[in-house]
Amino acid sequence: MHKHGAQLLDATSARFALWAPDARSVSVAIGQRPPLALRTDGDGWYTGVGPCQAGEQYHYCIDDELQVPDPASRYQPEGVHGPSALVDVGAYPWRYPWQGRPWHEAVIQELHVGLLGGYDGVAKVLPRLAELGISAIELMPLGQFPGARNWGYDGVQPFAPQHSYGTPQALCGLVDQAHGHGLMVLVDVVYNHFGPDGNYLHRYASGFFRDDRQTPWGAAIDFRRAEVREYFIQNALMWLCDYRCDGLRLDAVHAIDQPDFLVELAQRVRAAVEPGRQVWLVLENEHNQAALLQQGFDAQWNDDGHNALHVLLTGETEGYYADYKERPIDQLARCLAEGFVFQGQPDRHGTPRGEPSGHLPPSAFVLFLQNHDQVGNRALGERLTRLCPPPALRAATALLLLAPMIPLLFMGDDDGSREPFLFFTDFHDELADAVREGRRGEFAHFDTFADPQKREQIPDPNAEATFASSRPRQQDVLAGWHGLYQQLLDLRRRHVVPHLPGARALGTEVLGDQALTARWRLGNGCELRIDLNLAARPQPVALPAMQRRLYDSSDNAHPDSTLAAHSCVVSLLPPDQETP
Repeated sequence: MHKHGAQLLDATSARFALWAPDARSVSVAIGQRPPLALRTDGDGWYTGVGPCQAGEQYHYCIDDELQVPDPASRYQPEGVHGPSALVDVGAYPWRYPWQGRPWHEAVIQELHVGLLGGYDGVAKVLPRLAELGISAIELMPLGQFPGARNWGYDGVQPFAPQHSYGTPQALCGLVDQAHGHGLMVLVDVVYNHFGPDGNYLHRYASGFFRDDRQTPWGAAIDFRRAEVREYFIQNALMWLCDYRCDGLRLDAVHAIDQPDFLVELAQRVRAAVEPGRQVWLVLENEHNQAALLQQGFDAQWNDDGHNALHVLLTGETEGYYADYKERPIDQLARCLAEGFVFQGQPDRHGTPRGEPSGHLPPSAFVLFLQNHDQVGNRALGERLTRLCPPPALRAATALLLLAPMIPLLFMGDDDGSREPFLFFTDFHDELADAVREGRRGEFAHFDTFADPQKREQIPDPNAEATFASSRPRQQDVLAGWHGLYQQLLDLRRRHVVPHLPGARALGTEVLGDQALTARWRLGNGCELRIDLNLAARPQPVALPAMQRRLYDSSDNAHPDSTLAAHSCVVSLLPPDQETP
């Protein structure tokens, strides 16, 4: 199988390879040189070797009529429609030897590179994150997207790090500095669709797509084809091997209808990574396919846990929260005891969803209170700091940071940010109009926005002000929140993380409509117990003795028989002190 894209062979030449089965001819124009005709092998590949140096620009010409960038371009200095550039990432002088960190040590913060000022801007916050107790950063998608502002899920050149964030060398520098601070770097990758602007594949490689399957983003990608599978697997290997990232979060794999592709990707990654190096693969998957978490993938984002917590904290039950409106405390209890809430049960549409997950370790699930989706897909981008009482959020935060699941924070969480995170893009003309109106139309069935005039108040995704207002400024924050995170993450580091290997759930007990007790046996035999009450009234419960408590979120000490309103008590019991 050919390697997609252009590869430097030495200081003066490069090999070019384009899969273009619908093209009659393909040539490549390198710099100001005359175009070089590429040879075809009869299987849709066009290849050739030409004179080229690192940094030079090139483009392909299809059938002597259409000029296109390389779909596997490693850099697009002028954006999605401009020429591609040869990049020699291998020339970066890496400073820090790094083999990664164990997955159970992961405390992840999700970041948007553009909002922080590009790769160099992210590098500036690394010391503060490391001091706080974060052990991994997860970068929202980096593949080249149209314009300068985007969440990253509209990318069309997944091999090219976004040009408005900095050069590929600057990205290497960010990863290198993160490793110097002891931080893992995960990258969010989008293998389920291409964005709507700048994708030329339909013209010369329609085989990338299926005519018989549609996704919310258009025609499904055809993972039955070896060339297509290889394209995305090579992309995964680029992030992990060339840029030395520590892991990938695969976006919305439920839109990939060939699960065997995911298994093949995981196998190829494991085979390519050098012995001794630790690399992690994480899924977002509405289908809750627990089997994949035993076939090369380390964890999955646990939307079930988030959704149950969100309903308990806010009372909101519209949209997908409708699946959690009946007994959200029961669903949270199941999540803490077994991982997924939906393990084959029908959802609100009557469709069975999920697979049994109780046999998996807690570390197979990434738990969160907020992420880019859950905040930014709200019409006005409100964070929980504006949607629920601070004491209740403090209690839920203690659960998040001290439970055995892998915690994920969203940028700004650790400061108690009250500023919005909105959906933003940088489209123009008719596409901009369609995205703006489509965005507002998404909320027509919500009671708050049933009035068309109300929907007009939803920020325009393409307005630069929408992007600017999403930038965290550490001005409108909850007092003491940073110290709260520092305290809880220090407790996690000292008392929970060392004993997560071998941890297993001991079960949960629902105490009331908004209260429960959850217990786990840690790897050292101790019992971790969390008593959570998200109700505005106290909850009777027999609590462990005061000397066994790691943390109590309530402002005042309370009796051993009462769990205060909006509180969380975390206790650690030695083997001979375990509760019934």
